[in-house]
Amino acid sequence: MIVDAKKDPKHHLIFYFYTPNLTRRSITACPPGFASPMDRFKQIETFVTVAARGSLSAAAQAEGVAPAIIGRRIDALEERLGVKLLVRTTRRITLTFEGSAFLEDCQRVIHDMQNAEASVSAGGVKASGHLRVSAPAGFGRRHVAPLVPAFTVAHPDVSITLDLSDRMVDLVNEGFDCAVRLGELPDSSLVSLRLGENRRVCVASPAYLARRGAPRTLGDLAHHNCLALGASANQQRGWTFEQDGKVVSIKVSGTMECSDGAVLHEWCLEGHGLAWRSWWEVGSDIAAGRLVSVLDEFAAPPIGIHAVFPQRRHLPLRVRLFLDFLKHTYSNSAYWD
Repeated sequence: MIVDAKKDPKHHLIFYFYTPNLTRRSITACPPGFASPMDRFKQIETFVTVAARGSLSAAAQAEGVAPAIIGRRIDALEERLGVKLLVRTTRRITLTFEGSAFLEDCQRVIHDMQNAEASVSAGGVKASGHLRVSAPAGFGRRHVAPLVPAFTVAHPDVSITLDLSDRMVDLVNEGFDCAVRLGELPDSSLVSLRLGENRRVCVASPAYLARRGAPRTLGDLAHHNCLALGASANQQRGWTFEQDGKVVSIKVSGTMECSDGAVLHEWCLEGHGLAWRSWWEVGSDIAAGRLVSVLDEFAAPPIGIHAVFPQRRHLPLRVRLFLDFLKHTYSNSAYWD
């Protein structure tokens, strides 16, 4: 048998075998350092296992192979990447700076693969881990907190911490996975997802309207006791309406104002004046007849209910499922009715 060897344009080494009857057969050999996709993924899995277990022997025991095989996989991975990922001594293994950064991406890849397999398996999608969520206090009490138990029942391997605060939390530095926010969003590096819409309505109790009458025009507001949100809430004191195709802000006045919207709501229910509140807060009162909406023909366009989260190439499954759960709930008009 005669053997010849040549390189193809991709530098693969091709061996040619000539049989006695001069029939040529070839075998292609991969260049040094080449690894198949299966080999690459196995190297990544091994690297993650070694980092988690802290030693080659512990990783070998976990995978049921000899420590030498684990060592060869790590060597091949480092050679292919051209960087040192692990510092190995006789006592322990530590990650290099490049190794720490690479480990996070590798864990995400493996997690995504597990989620993809789970999504088509008999058990369906299975999310796990801890979820930290921030939401405005009033809205969160009424429309986020009541949904959390149902979500944890559907995903029992997910635990949730819900932080209710009207301050603008720093998602990245404070370790939040996502936040629910109302209204216009400031420019930032965060990613936003519109979950639903919220409209503002001018409301009063039947007792107040019986005593003072209902306003018919925006100008009539000057003759009513308006329960305004105090300036310390860092929000515009004016009430926003739409008139002649334009959004206008009306400055209102009255005998009482407060920086807490829940207090304004209670004052309004007690018949002390008009209030400009969100539908999510007063919708049930209107349906029950405790409050009556006025000036509906001047209602301003609705504002958005958004979820914001840090920019990530791969959002954890538990976060995606929770945001989908909120979006499905809020986008259903029957929920608000």
